Amino acid sequence: MKTIAALALAALAATSTVALAHSNDAREAEQNDWIEAGRQNGTITWREGIKLRREQREISRIEDSMKSDGRLSRDERRTLHKLQDGAQNRIVRESSDGWRRAWWLPRFGR
Repeated sequence: MKTIAALALAALAATSTVALAHSNDAREAEQNDWIEAGRQNGTITWREGIKLRREQREISRIEDSMKSDGRLSRDERRTLHKLQDGAQNRIVRESSDGWRRAWWLPRFGR
């Protein structure tokens, strides 16, 4: 009976770790999509887009360095979550700050 419970607990832990890793990647991809959508509709300027993308790359670099031992601890996951929360808040703030690309200017850059 104890063996079955231990196996079930191990399976649950493994699936939740995979789900958390996927959610970090999915969240990063979603935020990159938000930045690109803001660039497309003009609510995020070229310079704002550069700063926001740089922040996303930095978070990804930090995540890679945290994963260098092969896993993320609870504190590391919490740190990454807080970094992603801050990045999301900045994306929302930049897209609603009133700075817009002039309608007659072409969109350039990435």
